[in-house]
Formats: sequence, structure tokens, C-alpha cells
Amino acid sequence: MSTLMDAAFAARENAHAPFSNFKVGAALETTDGRIFTGCNVENASYGLTVCAERVALWKAISEGAREFKRIAVVTGAHSLTPPCGACRQLLWEFCGAIDVEMGNLDGARETINMKELLPRAFDTQNLV
Repeated sequence: MSTLMDAAFAARENAHAPFSNFKVGAALETTDGRIFTGCNVENASYGLTVCAERVALWKAISEGAREFKRIAVVTGAHSLTPPCGACRQLLWEFCGAIDVEMGNLDGARETINMKELLPRAFDTQNLV
């Protein structure tokens, strides 16, 4: 298992998911090798829940990171779970065509590129 995937597994352990019990961990790697982790954090007001991928991204951005290589996402679901639509949009805008490594507790793994997860993405090129 890769260091990035290990970091996502460890981040999943910190998830706060008392309502769904759907714990997610994410680890985002910069082009210079730094790793920023995140876990999902649920709230009784469900709309305020934040996904693990966004937590990792916000941590990286807040620490000055701007260039990213890949992200790993880990869940306990039997099927591999890609980032949700909101996370896909943010990952595309901040990270571009990075690889998304998905894993689960059963040992399944798959890597897919953001271009495949979000074809014809809306981004700053659409603003001109």
C-alpha cells in the first residue's frame, strides 16, 4: 500500500460520522511530496457536513499549497466510492487532471483520473 493510501486510511479513523456511520478519509499529495489529510465531519444540520476530500483540500490551500499530484479516498463501503459532485468540482478547479486513488477496507483499489470523473468540467475557461 502507498504512503498516500496509508494516510487516507489513518485520516478515516478521525471521521465524525455519528448520523450516517459512513466514515471517509482522504489524503492529498502536492507535487513536492507533502501530504494533507482530511476526514468527513457530519453535523446535525446535515447541509453543513463537510466531505473528507474538501477538508484535505482546504488544509492544503490554507498552508499555501497550490500544485497537486493525486488524492486518495478511503471508505468502508464494499464498492469503491469516488468523490461526490461538489468535491469533484473543487478538485478539478484546484487540482486539475490529478489521479484519484480509491480504496476500501476490503482491500479493493482503483485509480481514475479527474478527467474521467468530471468530463467537460466547468472551470475558469468558461468565464471568458
